[in-house]
Amino acid sequence: MTDLPVDPQTPQPGLEPGPAKRLRVAAVGDLHVGETHDRPHRELFERVHEDADVLCLCGDLTNFGKTREVEILLEDIRACKIPMVGVLGNHEHECGQPEHVTKLMCDAGVKMLTGQAFEIEGVGFAGGKGFVGGFGRYMLSPFGEASIKSFVQEAVEDANAIENSIRMLRTERSVVLLHYSPVVDTVMGEPPEIHPFLGSSRLGETIDRYDNVSLVVHGHAHRGQPEGKTHKGTPVYNVALPVLRTLGDKPYRVFEV
Repeated sequence: MTDLPVDPQTPQPGLEPGPAKRLRVAAVGDLHVGETHDRPHRELFERVHEDADVLCLCGDLTNFGKTREVEILLEDIRACKIPMVGVLGNHEHECGQPEHVTKLMCDAGVKMLTGQAFEIEGVGFAGGKGFVGGFGRYMLSPFGEASIKSFVQEAVEDANAIENSIRMLRTERSVVLLHYSPVVDTVMGEPPEIHPFLGSSRLGETIDRYDNVSLVVHGHAHRGQPEGKTHKGTPVYNVALPVLRTLGDKPYRVFEV
């Protein structure tokens, strides 16, 4: 496992093919652990190594980002026998201590994507939480009130941070983790009125600038669709746990990369 430093001024270097062996990547998001839960996802973390080589955690792992919620989650996470990569969701920000949540996760061995990129057995992992803003012609633009411009600027800065992490990868095969969706495809099924709050085309445009992204996984849209693709054709998967439950009994989805 390699930790890759972030240098936003450095263009994406030449790509390396890595091992021929395919990596089995499991992914899940939206576990929503509460402070009264007791071993809510122990079975998930105990069994995932039977099906996968790496586990991706796509945010909203807790209900409010409370310290006790994270502690309960980590009691289950410590049963995991494979490397883990993760991003925060919007719920981890609710208590105003996302940095503390990130530190607790990192101390437990989870590689948290907050501008960094990681390489595991020849496959790259990049990404971040993502942000809202809407899709296609309905994406919010920086026009009008200062508060709207500030809102859009945060979305742009978030997308730039995610792009910086993707750019650092030298692997021909890479996975991008998000919480918010980069495409409208995987939020379909949610009320149209809330689509702008479930993701942004800015994320999809960022991903499409790179040829080495093999797939994207995200959560957040509990009633969305399980699969979609970017404009360029990169596969996008909604791995929110409520969506996975509509596909079968496994509390995660596995991809070969």
